[in-house]
Amino acid sequence: MDKEKELVAHLLSKDAKRFECIFDHFSASLFGVINQVVKNEEQAEDILQEVFLKIWNGSSTYNADKSRLFTWMLNIARNSAIDYTRSKQGKHDKKNKPIDEFIGNGQKLSITTSHHEYIGLKKLVDELRSDQKEIIDLAFFEGYTHAEIADKLQIPLGTVKTKCRSAISVLRNNFVMEINNRVLF
Repeated sequence: MDKEKELVAHLLSKDAKRFECIFDHFSASLFGVINQVVKNEEQAEDILQEVFLKIWNGSSTYNADKSRLFTWMLNIARNSAIDYTRSKQGKHDKKNKPIDEFIGNGQKLSITTSHHEYIGLKKLVDELRSDQKEIIDLAFFEGYTHAEIADKLQIPLGTVKTKCRSAISVLRNNFVMEINNRVLF
């Protein structure tokens, strides 16, 4: 049984011990994506816990024919982070950051220092065409919706969706090749 099927079996089993394997396998990557959207590690940890609760409770809705497990979980994480930033609490927290966040070097956490780098995602995104990379960065690392990207880039919504799907397809293929290369060597 390949790793993907094994993790899906863990998810569908509703066994808490087996679910820990899923948490251990994906939590760092999902945390990195959430943290890129909310830009607050403490809040990202809280959202990550909520995300895994949603994954546990919604496991019966996962369909392996529609997406890979990580993609399904990534969408839940990203959407939860975006929902938080749009909520009253998220807007309040953004306005009322602790003073220590304003003291120091003032540099924003870059994508290269995020947890999703562990799976080589940054390298794969950097290999995309510049227009695809820009859309993926905005959608998945900065939390923009497709409509917001269309407004920001002044391009039609359909073009954003097409480029996003195309980029995800390229990423998927490159990720599979990368995994196969790691397994072989």
